[in-house]
Amino acid sequence: MAKQFGGKYSPNGTNGTGPLEVIDDRQVDAAGGRSNLLFIPAVVLVATTFSDGPVSLITGLIGAGTLTVAAMLLREGLRAEAAYDLRKVARRPAYPRKMLSSALTGIGVAIASYAHDTSILTAILYGISGLAVHVAAFGIDPLRDKRMEGIDTFQQDRVAKVVDEAETYLNIMKGQIEGLGDRQMLIRVNAFQAAARKMIRTVEEDPRDLTGARKFLGVYLMGARDATVKFVELYRRSKDPTARANYESLLGDLEQNFAARTEKMLLDDRSDMDIEIKVLRDRLQREGV
Repeated sequence: MAKQFGGKYSPNGTNGTGPLEVIDDRQVDAAGGRSNLLFIPAVVLVATTFSDGPVSLITGLIGAGTLTVAAMLLREGLRAEAAYDLRKVARRPAYPRKMLSSALTGIGVAIASYAHDTSILTAILYGISGLAVHVAAFGIDPLRDKRMEGIDTFQQDRVAKVVDEAETYLNIMKGQIEGLGDRQMLIRVNAFQAAARKMIRTVEEDPRDLTGARKFLGVYLMGARDATVKFVELYRRSKDPTARANYESLLGDLEQNFAARTEKMLLDDRSDMDIEIKVLRDRLQREGV
């Protein structure tokens, strides 16, 4: 994690009056290098069937296309699984990308085998082997919604829906700013997103906080996303410093409001706990324990 320190002699300094910590939340891609390696067999298959005649070439191209789609699905499936693992309340992935990838890998391996003049039975056996190895290496998709014990299912479903929408808005914002290639602006957006995700984690831990956070995670993040899209469109054309300053000011206001609301939710939770403890102690005293 990197920090940017403001000061009189710092770039974009604050003379010591502004917030010192700005977060750079660069993360390792959940897909990793393993999934990228699976694009290689498709290239090898085309190369090895290119000079074997039109039938073998067409068969090889079909197999290569199947393996490429399988690799793309695997990459997205690994990212969806990583997002699922990070959250305490989460819906299962909308469709089983990793399992579809395993099936397509098996089909692609079978086609690749058949393209090299093996029998249909041998090609099927190779395909089954490829499917099994793929499942052993990457596993299957999460098949159940992730829930917390002791909390109403309806409330958790509401939280999962709101969190999904909030994460979508945040990801769009980050993608837009990354397109500018401006590291300082990206760090600034990351700082706001850290405050937003702290609220998200707080709501996930106690879905009763959803009522107070829903406007922030819905309306405000939607507005932040729209403002980001418009800012990027304008700034990419004109590099207008006034537009940049206004956008940074908006991010600062949002960050402060999100942080203040989250702090209030945490204080309310603490007050509720203190009340419950006091009630329990009074009851124990009355019972002479």
